[in-house]
Amino acid sequence: MDEQMFCFQCEQAAGCTACTGAAGVCGKSAETAAAQDRLTGALIAFAGQLIAAGRGPPPEQARLLMQGLFTTITNVNFDPAAVDALTRRVHDASPGTGPDYDMQALWREPDADRRSLKCFVLFSLRGMAAYNYHARVLGRIDPELDRFFCTALQAVGDPGQTTDALWQLVQATGEASYRCMELLDAANTGAFGDPEPVQVPLTIEKGPFIVISGHDLYDAQQLLEQTAGRGVNVYTHSEMLPAHGYPELKRRYPHLKGNFGTAWQNQQREFEDIPAPILFTTNCIMPLRASYADRLFTTSVVAYPGVPHIDEGRDFSPVIEKALELGGYAQDTLLPGLNGGSTVTTGFARTAVLQHADEIVQAVRDGKLRHFFLVGGCDGTRPSRRYYTEFARLTPPDTILLTLACGKFRLNDLPLGTVPGTGLPRILDVGQCNDAYSAIRIALALADAFGCGVNDLPLSLVLCWFEQKAVCILIALLALGIRNIRLGPTLPPFLSPGVVRTLQERYGLKPIAAPEADLRAILGRH
Repeated sequence: MDEQMFCFQCEQAAGCTACTGAAGVCGKSAETAAAQDRLTGALIAFAGQLIAAGRGPPPEQARLLMQGLFTTITNVNFDPAAVDALTRRVHDASPGTGPDYDMQALWREPDADRRSLKCFVLFSLRGMAAYNYHARVLGRIDPELDRFFCTALQAVGDPGQTTDALWQLVQATGEASYRCMELLDAANTGAFGDPEPVQVPLTIEKGPFIVISGHDLYDAQQLLEQTAGRGVNVYTHSEMLPAHGYPELKRRYPHLKGNFGTAWQNQQREFEDIPAPILFTTNCIMPLRASYADRLFTTSVVAYPGVPHIDEGRDFSPVIEKALELGGYAQDTLLPGLNGGSTVTTGFARTAVLQHADEIVQAVRDGKLRHFFLVGGCDGTRPSRRYYTEFARLTPPDTILLTLACGKFRLNDLPLGTVPGTGLPRILDVGQCNDAYSAIRIALALADAFGCGVNDLPLSLVLCWFEQKAVCILIALLALGIRNIRLGPTLPPFLSPGVVRTLQERYGLKPIAAPEADLRAILGRH
């Protein structure tokens, strides 16, 4: 095998199979890919040592595991030196461990289904680690989950795992993924309150400002605290949009003004010559363009060669000074949504939606509300992703669209009006991918209200996936027994034909088709 790298963990994998050249489609170099493989191999060996010792990892070692897995997610860390430094930290934390696991043993596993199932678990663990890491920052830790990470990593590196055992591990990983999302939800709502619906302007007010991207609400809170009274406004970008719905952020920090731009994959165009600094707290960072490279900052696990990095002390003074230096726009500037909208609404997490549960149930029974759709997920660059906008446009007026994650930027500024008989907007933004727990809880609560199972609800999931947090959400949904999920724009390349067949047989998993055809098929069943 003469490949310079091997990576097929995200939806944009070259040729829908794998990136194997000098760089991945994401821009990750073969050098960085090799560094991430070394880090993963070290983490697998580290996990095996901890299991052999008969104990779960102590908090600091668990945090290192989460940090290491999080670092290998697509579009998080492009700096091979930073990745290698993290590998050395893993080695220092596990003296006496035998040789690291060689990731080539996984990439070259001759049994396609065994390789597929191990990758399904590994990539889910990477996404789960991101959620676990965010929860840990806010003080929420689950030792049993920490131990599960070790058990699952050890199994990924075990050549003796049977296909049946790996299917059982997929189920266990899905259950653990759901618990990780629950842990993060408790951390976020415990620190910042239950999200509340709020209309968010897409106009950037004149004067100095900072754009903050990523998922980490603790980083957002720290930036807001440090900019208070400094004459610098803060605007969310992409994954950080849900911050506006948290009352402890919105009410305490009136300089949290609005949202800048749309989904992560549009950043190279939207950041062009921006008169303000951008702070990346997690993914998704893309290869930089010269027009804004001098005003980018990273923190936490994010790193990019040559970009200033704010360490764990979270002193954002350099970012604030850059904002004051650049001065912002000279006048208020509207940066409309993908469909031309000037505002978006967020904050429809489970508490906000379920306050209207009686109205929703009555509207269904009165025939005013026919169907619920969950349309969202990770966004990306393929033109076929226009499917999700068109699907939303085509949904009838007597339906509700729950949406979450970056896929919502394809549709969250569409003027679809309200649901007859409830006053609720037809589009309910639940949050980001880390808010999938809320969407699941909404579905479970509605099933209870109607006295049926989730799969018997007039509810259809039409999801887009991109990277590993979406993979861990998918595996959680499957573990909960949720059927007939439509997934696109392509099925994951790491799922072998045999594994896909089994997922279709057990769970009714299916690829998206044309929006008109999918909508007819869905509504024809209800």
